Amino acid sequence: MSSPQLPLSLRTPPDQRLDAFHGAPELRALVGAVARGERADWLYLDGPAGSGKTHLLLAACAEATANARRAAYLPLAAFAGRLGDALAAQEGADLVCLDGLEHIAGQATDEESLFHFHNRARAGQAVVMYAARANPASLGLGLPDLATRLGQCTRVVLAPLDETGRRDVLRQRAARRGLVLDDAVMDYLMRRTDRDLASLGALLDRLDKASLAAQRRITIPFLRNHL
Repeated sequence: MSSPQLPLSLRTPPDQRLDAFHGAPELRALVGAVARGERADWLYLDGPAGSGKTHLLLAACAEATANARRAAYLPLAAFAGRLGDALAAQEGADLVCLDGLEHIAGQATDEESLFHFHNRARAGQAVVMYAARANPASLGLGLPDLATRLGQCTRVVLAPLDETGRRDVLRQRAARRGLVLDDAVMDYLMRRTDRDLASLGALLDRLDKASLAAQRRITIPFLRNHL
């Protein structure tokens, strides 16, 4: 069987590595230690959209791969209704990151597949990280034993970044690209664009390419022409 790998389309860019996660040094250290195999904690990341769950899971996969460990990331929204086959393909992985448990809640076949995968992984050497928008008891799972198993993981509650945090992250991501965003540009972006980090990151990529093509700094007149 070939080693489970992170799909090419999901290989983590620098923006989604552990050192790029805003704040929470203890959490970064915990996720990193688990990813490297230094700790055997099974983590359950619980938080609303925009709280960094996907970032941490992708960063964990990148960290594991960098340390010669086999890692897999599965966005469960993409596998709802056929989760059993997707999980079977990850047998033998050292780290499996399952993102978006809410997308399979209430789907009996998927829940049963996950329950059996969880038990097999516990009996073996794999470590699993879960992410969901609610705690196990509030997910609406139809299989009580699965909720019990998930409740035995180390639960980490995440909160969305406030505006100051989003500004800091955006500036850090811009700096990695060699871009400088002054306060006026930041104010303009925050007033006129979606403020979730995924949207801001995608916008930054577009502006970076446009800035390189035009050989111009990112200024408010530049933004007016490109937004």
